[in-house]
Amino acid sequence: MKDNENNKLETVNIGIVGHIDHGKTTLLYKLSGKWASQHSQELKRGITIKLGYADIILYKDGKGYNSKSGTPVRHVSFVDAPGHEMLMATMLSGAAIIDAAILVVAANEGIKPQTREHLMALQAKQIKNLIVVQNKIDLVDKAQAMKSYNEIKELLKGKYDDVSIIPVSAQQEINLDKIYEALNEIKVERSDSGEPIFIVARSFDVNRPGTKPADLKGAVLGGTLKQGKLKAGDKIEIKPGITVREANQIYYKKLNAKVLKLFKGSKEVHELAPGGSMSIETSLDMSIGKSDILAGNIVGLYGKLPESVSNLKIKYQLFPEVFGISGHVKTEDLKASESLLLSINTSMTLGIVKRMQKNEAELNLKVPAIVFKGDNVAISRQMAGHWRLIGYGEIV
Repeated sequence: MKDNENNKLETVNIGIVGHIDHGKTTLLYKLSGKWASQHSQELKRGITIKLGYADIILYKDGKGYNSKSGTPVRHVSFVDAPGHEMLMATMLSGAAIIDAAILVVAANEGIKPQTREHLMALQAKQIKNLIVVQNKIDLVDKAQAMKSYNEIKELLKGKYDDVSIIPVSAQQEINLDKIYEALNEIKVERSDSGEPIFIVARSFDVNRPGTKPADLKGAVLGGTLKQGKLKAGDKIEIKPGITVREANQIYYKKLNAKVLKLFKGSKEVHELAPGGSMSIETSLDMSIGKSDILAGNIVGLYGKLPESVSNLKIKYQLFPEVFGISGHVKTEDLKASESLLLSINTSMTLGIVKRMQKNEAELNLKVPAIVFKGDNVAISRQMAGHWRLIGYGEIV
């Protein structure tokens, strides 16, 4: 099948989450043939620091599903989210751009605090589709495998009761076909109507040292389109933009640009519709995009995005306990004047609690945000020097 025909396949964004040592990145490599960890420090340390990406075409043949040959049925974009507790904010940004998730739990280690915290993060980001991979089954006997399986079932109880738990050895490539089959069964809802809203998760300077001036490319934005369509040549605005210092004051300045090229995965396309990992090459100076400077921004057609806000009202719900730390810690209610870390789409901002009434709170934002009514917000509180996920809310 030609590339332009593959581009017409339905696309689903799949996050791969879980504890740092449970084999997420290896699993992604076995599923896609690509190492998502490309950042130099990731390669040295063997962990995911930034969001990693990999794309496959899912095929069906007489034996089942695979990523190599047969009839193409779906385009899958994987997002590898960090499993380390210190990188929870990055994981939440990844959760903001996915349709479904694979939660990886190692059979030889079982449920870890980060496993629970990542499951809570998926709840906070309202990810309804979940596949659980019980990895490293080649390292345990049947009794331990069943013990691990029952622990996972108990963890999912009341949250994701009907999800698939697939016993896998990523290293030995056991049951990968079952994961492909589960990926094909995921149902997603799309809307290409309305004004385009593109959520920025990464930004890049893609030019190599020594590139001739005539060949330089503009800043590239990576993320996903929530609704609407974007076309090459569109005039866009990026909000809240970049920080500007002027007369001892710091404020945010929106950016205006033109769409030069569009990519779905690694394939250049003329038009983007919702679904999959995407990138936009813009007319912005390349330096503006380097090192994820623009991550957390929203892209829309020129003049169509709402203004950024510094005050927010949310309807919130707290988790009974705080996870990610040893032991069980009951979650206390929000307090007036306390600082909370809010994850809104892919942006992170501090919110100071102004007032509360029942399960509603008003907050002042330290960093302005572009918000839409009904957007979900993940709420974290600083505990013992780390930000811990305590609940979620909806913008009202």
